[in-house]
Amino acid sequence: MLHPNFVILYVDNPARSAEFYSRLLDLQPLESSPAFAMFGMGGGLRLGLWSRDAVEPAAMAPGGAGELVFALPDSATLDECHRRWQALGLPLLQPPVEMDFGRTFVAQDPDGHRLRAYVPLQ
Repeated sequence: MLHPNFVILYVDNPARSAEFYSRLLDLQPLESSPAFAMFGMGGGLRLGLWSRDAVEPAAMAPGGAGELVFALPDSATLDECHRRWQALGLPLLQPPVEMDFGRTFVAQDPDGHRLRAYVPLQ
C-alpha cells in the first residue's frame, strides 16, 4: 500500500515562505535553495515549498485550492494556536467555530494556501 510522505506547496518566493513556515512551525528547513525549501514534519512527513516558476510541469492551481491541516488534542491547544497565529499576523479566514467534524479555524499563508487547525470530535 502507498502512503504519502511529502506535501509540496507551490509558492511565489521560497525564501519568504521558508521564513514564514520556520516561524509557524518553530522549525528550520532541512534543505533550502533559491527555488525550493523542505521541512521535516515528524512521523516521516515532509513539507516542500517549491517555486511556482520552477515547477515542471507548470502548476495550474492557485494557492487556496487545498488545505494543510493540523490536528490538535484539545480546545485549549486550539485557542493557543489561534492566538499564536494571530500574533504572527496570519490572515484569519474563519474564527474558531464548531463544525460537524470538531472545533476548527482557518488561516492563510503568504501564497494563499489555507491552514486549518482543528480538534476532532471524540
